Amino acid sequence: YRLNLLDTGLTYRAVAHALLRLGLPLDNVSAAETAARQVDLAKLDRSVLSAHAVGEAASKVAVIPSVRRILVEKQREFAKAPPGAVLDGRDIGTVVCPDADIKLYVTASAEVRAQRRLAEIDSIGGTADFNDILADILRRDERDMGRADSPLKPAADAHLLDTSEMAIEAAFLAAKAIIDDVLAKRNKA
Repeated sequence: YRLNLLDTGLTYRAVAHALLRLGLPLDNVSAAETAARQVDLAKLDRSVLSAHAVGEAASKVAVIPSVRRILVEKQREFAKAPPGAVLDGRDIGTVVCPDADIKLYVTASAEVRAQRRLAEIDSIGGTADFNDILADILRRDERDMGRADSPLKPAADAHLLDTSEMAIEAAFLAAKAIIDDVLAKRNKA
């Protein structure tokens, strides 16, 4: 489809990483806002930002409403840039791009997501405990679903894609089939 791609979770991780690097408290709103304004979407380094500690910290800065507003605006600007974009995140279809042409709500059971995260950590030579990862995922889901600002929920017009029983290739093909079907129906109209 030749679209730009943004994993919006990395934007929150970039803010958290900046605060951690400077030794600043994660609840320092002013510092978090400054870090959010300085996030450069073209320079998000997944290898640095994927660290477990950064992810834990990101979930704490992500609940700061002003940080969310700053990052959501950056994400919207990214989405509007030609030729268009695919955004990956927990509030894309409901908050960031509620008028997106096509919305996929991709999900999997917490256990499957924990297993996938463990495999990801193992693949880069890290070590982790499945039960710790699962507990982290359950906590994050609860926090994200319960937050007042941008709660995690599918958009009413999103296509649900449960990948719990799918390998990555099958999940990709299922997503592509949904997109192709929507585009084909639009082209006929």
